[in-house]
Amino acid sequence: MEEKFKFLLKKNINKLPKKAGVYCFKNEEIFYIGKASNIKERVKNHFQNPSFKDYLFLEKVKKIGYIETGSQIEALILEAKLIKKIKPKFNVFWKDDKNYFFVAKTQEDFPRVFITHQVKLKEKKIFSKNDFVGPFVDGKALKKTLKILRKIFPFRSCRQIPKRPCLWYHLQRCPAPCILKSKSFQKISKVSKIKKITKRNAQKIIKFLKKGEIPLLKELKKEMKKLAQKQKFEEAAKIRDQIFALEKIKEHSKIFSEEINSPHLNWPEIEEKLKKILNFKRKISKIEAFDVSNIKGKMATGSMITFINGRPEKKLYRKFKIRFEKKPNDISMLKEILERRLKHPEWGLPDLILVDGGKGQLRTAIEIKNKNLRIRNKIKILSLAKKKKELFIEKRKEPILLEKLPSEIFNLILRLNKEAHRFALSYHRKLREKVMKG
Repeated sequence: MEEKFKFLLKKNINKLPKKAGVYCFKNEEIFYIGKASNIKERVKNHFQNPSFKDYLFLEKVKKIGYIETGSQIEALILEAKLIKKIKPKFNVFWKDDKNYFFVAKTQEDFPRVFITHQVKLKEKKIFSKNDFVGPFVDGKALKKTLKILRKIFPFRSCRQIPKRPCLWYHLQRCPAPCILKSKSFQKISKVSKIKKITKRNAQKIIKFLKKGEIPLLKELKKEMKKLAQKQKFEEAAKIRDQIFALEKIKEHSKIFSEEINSPHLNWPEIEEKLKKILNFKRKISKIEAFDVSNIKGKMATGSMITFINGRPEKKLYRKFKIRFEKKPNDISMLKEILERRLKHPEWGLPDLILVDGGKGQLRTAIEIKNKNLRIRNKIKILSLAKKKKELFIEKRKEPILLEKLPSEIFNLILRLNKEAHRFALSYHRKLREKVMKG
């Protein structure tokens, strides 16, 4: 693992990246490992505002190593792997097994997932050696990670299954094996289904914490493809939703940072940076973002969300039930949504339009806009290609990498895209549920 670190001399500390990742301190060997949302700032803080513990090793530092990660969650997982493998002197010196954090999964019919300090739990029959992940140093970050993962893979966390559903069930964060205690749910098929979901979700969480999101995403995509081939679209949709949610974790390098809609949002400053990046002279206040949600074209929906001065304006949100009935084609669906949207001048015009996709989606959106001479020069079109993390901009030949954007713009673009996706997906789910209920 050590060869993955990129090393700098201590005097070159200002050359460290300002990204999330793992860092280490080294003389002849690595003696301390940590994680950070901003590697450069965190390492500098060790030297500028040293704690009592820092004084024990700062003079020993000759080199500083770092590994960049896509998010703070990735950094959390990597830190645990590296500490476990390298066993740095000062990490071990400060943390015994009782102070480290582990995530455990039980071997019950309805597995429980929880955080523990007790490695000795491994000796009990309800655990196997593969049921523990760790050690994790930052308990607070680990709790936040599990909170995010629980939204994607609901899991049981109670020590004993209660007689009636708790708040986690009502929040859809637990498969709720407790409902099986009710007489109305004493059906073999229901028991089997909840048991399967509980085991599956617990296994996915352990896999994510051990190996990260890439192996898990590959596994989920295979599952979704098989279900779609068997025309089990409802089950495939649920897995697709999990895939999207995991991909969002990867995209958000500041997963634990404040949302851009915090009370301290400085829109005039953000607007000026945005105008400079986009080479846009007009005032920017209203931004609309569009997205499409479907499974192989089935029950396709579209969304339009609106931000005013960097904040969501939900009364201006619009949803579209797509009429396009040919083979699945995201560009054609996007075209339909934009054409229908621009037939409503009473909604007011946006200053910017952000669509989900790459060059094809950008080109389509520009063509539709330019058909109307009245708005041709009043709106700027942007397109976000999430896979390559690129932002395409109207009248700019090459895309901009998201990581090159100022953090305020980075957060704004991702939040617009995320909200458009969420809104399209929620409408898509409602249509599916309606069809399922008959």
